Amino acid sequence: MKKLVSIGALAAVSALTLAACSSAPEESGSSSTAAATDTPAASLDYTACMVSDSGGFDDKSFNQAGFEGLQQAKADLGIEVSTAESTSDADFAPNIAAMVDAGCDLTITVGFLLGDATAEAATSNPDSSFAIIDVTYEDSFDNLKSLTFETDEAAFLAGYAAAASSKTGVVGTFGGIQIPSVTIFMDGFLSGVEYYNEAKGADVQVLGWDGENGSFTGDFSDQTKGQSTAQGFIDQGADIILPVAGPVGLGAAAAAQAAGDVWIIGVDSDWTLTTEYADIILTSIMKNMGPAVYDVVKTSAEDGFSSEAYVGTLENGGVGVSAFAANTVDEATDAEIQEISAGIIDGSIEP
Repeated sequence: MKKLVSIGALAAVSALTLAACSSAPEESGSSSTAAATDTPAASLDYTACMVSDSGGFDDKSFNQAGFEGLQQAKADLGIEVSTAESTSDADFAPNIAAMVDAGCDLTITVGFLLGDATAEAATSNPDSSFAIIDVTYEDSFDNLKSLTFETDEAAFLAGYAAAASSKTGVVGTFGGIQIPSVTIFMDGFLSGVEYYNEAKGADVQVLGWDGENGSFTGDFSDQTKGQSTAQGFIDQGADIILPVAGPVGLGAAAAAQAAGDVWIIGVDSDWTLTTEYADIILTSIMKNMGPAVYDVVKTSAEDGFSSEAYVGTLENGGVGVSAFAANTVDEATDAEIQEISAGIIDGSIEP
């Protein structure tokens, strides 16, 4: 099979949690996770399918964002959709195979952990089309499209904002599993803090990641681990924490909320909209997966499949940061962040 490469700047976080497994695709309209939509005026004879990682489509993060893009395509284009949720690595290959057997025109897989299973399916089924979020390959496929995101760009901005906003001079970050789609966030965050320190002559400390080694919970589902890891940072003085661990991050948010005067930086989506911790979210590092999924489905349905890779950046709106919490980032700092963003886009600043 073709080999995955470490995706570095072309990767993002894989958010996971436990969900019910489906070894076969759910029919459009009958899925328990499918949102009700109005029937569009015109429909396309096309079926787009999606396989989650073990987070399921209600994880309030990575899988859910991709699923919402699929559902929007269903609503706007009148296509059929089918989905299959996974609870473990062992479900990936059977779930993808079920989509192929069901005759899906396009099967989208969600996350770095599905990389091998998706490549094997694409190799074994050259007449089927696939897309995968967060993976690029050493060799190219004619029937497999990569959707990746340079989240280090947005994380750099969040790191700068965190360093500027910290009252204690200590911030922290941790991941679920040490894979490129996680550490890219942590790399960008660390670089943003270091950039602030150099620019301001400051010495804001980053707990949990030094660019090579750091804190990882070992999974993407155990919120208790997230809570204890965050509490460890808080005990060392951290007042802003970036958890890159999907729903494990909700445990970190619980610790921050209980401690008081501690902020959380969300990942993937705007956490002020999708969690109960809106009042402690400094900002969120946005990976706009929904629009990316929507676009690949729409283009494939209307114009035919293309294996040309998509890379989400600050420049094309594929990544970004959400609005900062009130009374945290002052106008001068916000202006600096806008200048840094422009520098990343024009290449004068390397995240």
